[in-house]
Amino acid sequence: MKISFYGAARTVTGSQHLVEINGKKILLDCGLYQGKRAEGNQRNRHLPFDPKSVDVMVLSHAHTDHAGNIPSLVKEGFRGDIVCTHATRDLCAIMLMDSAHIQEKDAEFVNKRKKKRGESDLAEALYTQEDAAASLEYFSSRAYNRPAEILPGVRCTFVDAGHMLGSASVILDMEDHETKKDVRLVFSGDIGRVGLPILRDPQMIDSADVLIMESTYGGRTHETYKDDEKELERVITETYRRGGKIIVPAFAVGRTQQLVYTLHQLAKKGDIPKIPVYVDSPLAVNTTAVFRSHPECYDAEARAFLNQVGDDVFGFNMLTYIRSVEESKQLNFLREPCIIISASGMMEAGRVLHHLKNNIEDPRSTILIVGWQAPETLGRRLVDGVKRVKIFGEEYESRAKVEVLNGFSGHADHNELLTWAGALKRKPRRTFLVHGELEAANALSASLQQQLGFKVDIPDWKQTFDVSDTGQLSLFGGA
Repeated sequence: MKISFYGAARTVTGSQHLVEINGKKILLDCGLYQGKRAEGNQRNRHLPFDPKSVDVMVLSHAHTDHAGNIPSLVKEGFRGDIVCTHATRDLCAIMLMDSAHIQEKDAEFVNKRKKKRGESDLAEALYTQEDAAASLEYFSSRAYNRPAEILPGVRCTFVDAGHMLGSASVILDMEDHETKKDVRLVFSGDIGRVGLPILRDPQMIDSADVLIMESTYGGRTHETYKDDEKELERVITETYRRGGKIIVPAFAVGRTQQLVYTLHQLAKKGDIPKIPVYVDSPLAVNTTAVFRSHPECYDAEARAFLNQVGDDVFGFNMLTYIRSVEESKQLNFLREPCIIISASGMMEAGRVLHHLKNNIEDPRSTILIVGWQAPETLGRRLVDGVKRVKIFGEEYESRAKVEVLNGFSGHADHNELLTWAGALKRKPRRTFLVHGELEAANALSASLQQQLGFKVDIPDWKQTFDVSDTGQLSLFGGA
């Protein structure tokens, strides 16, 4: 059995891992590489393997860095099943179409500028909405904890990863014809946290022969969700008393629903002032509808709250969902305190930039950051305390108060990752750390080796490992 790492290798984006066994190829995830524009465009347009040769794809969850390049995979000739959970399929149905719309609009914008300059090498969208719709025909969804044969001699089981709605850790139980032995490969996907709202805690797995594990927050720990819930109360109350607005850049999938759920609970208990809340993101509106349709993914607390409030944990009388551009623009004229939750989460695009532009120089207002901010993004610059920033090409002074809450993170921290790995009663003979910057992966690797006795590798991009049970590990290739 061989594993090739074609994405999320020493970085946190573009998840793609190719497993070869018994002459068959299984692709784990097919995410978009999100980095510098030129590098990202090159990687996303030229998949480093032949899509036609892949027999089946297994998708851990619907986030763009794991699912966002599926339309390209199908466009280039993949014709197998895309196996995932029911909620992941429903989320992909809206997210891939939204991603395609963005690809088309980006190409249209670039081409307008090229035509003005008289250039003839026009840009082409990575994929279109037609491509995205075509890729959805290959999805084949499964329930959690229901083993199913996806190839001859290969059984796939999804267990709840607790990271986002529908997220899964993947168990592949396979008959290796080369070694005449059964082998269990576990792909963690992105592991969630214990105690987050709405979702169930990550489900533990009892054994693995080969483990592919995420390492996003290796070496770092989070505040607890309950601590940040109290901090959220404080931020809202203080900003309300100053007469300002609270601008919350939040990912439309997952983080927005967490915030709405938490605000609903706080409002019901009377722990925050009566303050209007606006969710200004068409994608977030559509995503919330998917969340409503999958109560089987809720934890016990969310189900109890659902019974308490009647029919909707994602709606209350101070909350307004906004779709249209016209309604979004009207928020600029509000003078009273309010909370505006809008995408994108790292403030690199989307409607949130308009709200930032109109409020960043107001010392009464607060920019509330509730997610990890990648290097070189506007969000990271604000977290780092930069006093002047550019928005839509114009410079603004950062006078609004910037608050950071990390307790809402959907990723397990260092200690939670160790707890998850430590639950493996039969520890893997090989462990590969992916989906983490090198510093984070090294920190987690050290702990896995010292505390749990794991044998750990941190693959580089395009590296291939022979992981047959022959007593040694062979390595091929590299970037």
